[in-house]
Amino acid sequence: MREERVIRVAPRTVLMIVGLLLGVALALWIVWISRQVITWVLISLFLALALDPAVQALQRRGLGARLAAAATVYVAVLLALGVLAALFVPVMASQLSDLGKAAPGYVEDLTHGRGPLGFLETKYHVVERLREASSQGGGGLVSSAGTALAVTRGIVTAVVAIVTIAFMTFFMLLEGPTWSARIFALMPDDVRPRWEAVAGQIHRTVGGYVTGNLLISVIAGTAATIVLLILGVPFAVALGVLVAVLDLIPLAGATLAAIIVTVVAFLDSTTAGIIVAVFFIVYQQLENHLLQPVVYGRTVQLSPLVVLISILIGAEVAGILGALGAIPIAGAFQVIIVDALAHRRARAKKQVMAA
Repeated sequence: MREERVIRVAPRTVLMIVGLLLGVALALWIVWISRQVITWVLISLFLALALDPAVQALQRRGLGARLAAAATVYVAVLLALGVLAALFVPVMASQLSDLGKAAPGYVEDLTHGRGPLGFLETKYHVVERLREASSQGGGGLVSSAGTALAVTRGIVTAVVAIVTIAFMTFFMLLEGPTWSARIFALMPDDVRPRWEAVAGQIHRTVGGYVTGNLLISVIAGTAATIVLLILGVPFAVALGVLVAVLDLIPLAGATLAAIIVTVVAFLDSTTAGIIVAVFFIVYQQLENHLLQPVVYGRTVQLSPLVVLISILIGAEVAGILGALGAIPIAGAFQVIIVDALAHRRARAKKQVMAA
């Protein structure tokens, strides 16, 4: 006869497990309903990390007070953005208006199978398929009112987001070292130096990536704008800004920008489309083999496979924001793993020497 075992679980243990599960569920629910605010916080954190090297440089050069250095950098960035907006926003608005006026002509050429992209209609009947897809959706006054309400809500949300991110970025830039010191003060004295070194390496890795990504995107947008202006392609400034924004997205962003801009160039002329396509192919090679190694070489040292896997996971979890944050997060994990392995090897070596 087998001896039966009876396992008794105390009611206190059951209550603790139930409470833990409820706490996890509550935390996940809070994260879900506040996901928009969390997105703003992450964007502010990335911007603060991008500006922090300039603040530290000012402090090293004599402007010792953190408040004065942070305010100087912050005001300089706002002034630079204001100047750029004054220079480019009117041009972009004009070009976007012209693009909206020219769009019906492009659609008409495509509908009748004319122009460089007319083969899409003559061979693949794209217009008929789009009409069938649009006819399946609802319309009418209610739909128009809902669209107007959604657009208004989106504009208000965008304004609130910009103002909130601007303030949070400044406060993170100002109080970042103070919060780091408070966190490290909670650690035991024997492990504090190790984690301070790890945090410093993570800060350099993430900050270097964010700054480098912004720099490379500006270079991509500027180069594309110059080429489009030389070729006389319409909407050159607007398309250049689009290239800079999409280039922030690792791997897929630059390719998507190249496709969009090349299609617009082909609509202008076949020669311009071919030259723009060649430009993007050459530029991608220069960016991948020259710019990125120079900019990221001393900060984010990840293999292409790790970068690809990180971006795919980040995009699946949090969309474009996840793709943007995938590489710095992977770099931070790499720093922690390397430190843990080095610490384990050092401890094993000490045990061998003691034996």
